[in-house]
Amino acid sequence: MKKKLSLMLVALSAIALLAGCEPLTVFNPKGPNAETLSNTIILSIITMAFILLVVYVLLAFMLTKYRASKAAADYEPPHEEGSHLLEITWTVIPIIIVAFLAVVTVRTTSTVEAQPAGYDDKEPLVIYASSSNWKWHFSYPEEGVETVNYVNIPVDRPIEFKLYSFGPITSFWIPQLAGQKYAMSDMLTTIHLAADEVGSFMGRNSNFNGRGFAEMEFEAQSMTQEDFDKWVADVKAKEAPLTEEKFDELLEAEHVGRQSFSSTHLDFRPAPMEHGKHMNMDEMDHGDMSEEDMNNEHSGH
Repeated sequence: MKKKLSLMLVALSAIALLAGCEPLTVFNPKGPNAETLSNTIILSIITMAFILLVVYVLLAFMLTKYRASKAAADYEPPHEEGSHLLEITWTVIPIIIVAFLAVVTVRTTSTVEAQPAGYDDKEPLVIYASSSNWKWHFSYPEEGVETVNYVNIPVDRPIEFKLYSFGPITSFWIPQLAGQKYAMSDMLTTIHLAADEVGSFMGRNSNFNGRGFAEMEFEAQSMTQEDFDKWVADVKAKEAPLTEEKFDELLEAEHVGRQSFSSTHLDFRPAPMEHGKHMNMDEMDHGDMSEEDMNNEHSGH
């Protein structure tokens, strides 16, 4: 009795806690790529719910139709041959389900890995997002500014985040704007997104990376292009430039508040892929160069 009472208390406590949880933001998308992912998740849930419904209906039917009944002790059920039709059916149906979900997943992945639909005629804003310990650095190479633990973006414009890490692998995720993607050291990954409306959205690291994981959050704020340009101008006018010494201090620190700088660390600490590309060009010999590249080099001489 005590055991049952304890289990009931645990269940009631879980229900009370879940009732106070915030709504799942992944189902409240504010951008085209996030909406594509949300629709795919909902479609997958509906598909799985339908499968469960069919299974439970069949289970109830079998339990009712073939339930145990009173029979003589010497009763022997009649011999039944196997049904090839049934065997083919319950083999083909799972194949169809898996194939359907696979096609949906591949199409969704292809869509979100490209520039958001409807923004093909607009130049994307490139932002380098790097992680260190339990914080995020956002570098704007075109604007020449950098922020820590917050990022501002204009609405109705495609955004291209270039991700990498100064430490362990992290995962960049803004649920209402896009899916997650890993940020790794010595490697650059890209995630595309766009915001359809002005607002403030929570971003975080979704990959466990140590004791400060729970606090590794940032705010992604979308604003009009006019407000974004004004914010950039204010940062460049009022904030100090980011020096290499200051950046090294930031890398060593575990947690810091929001900060802004009127220059980026890309000037003295370039992103991994770009740095590797420069190195490869410097070390490339004529044997690795294409005929067109060699002709261009000779014409330059």
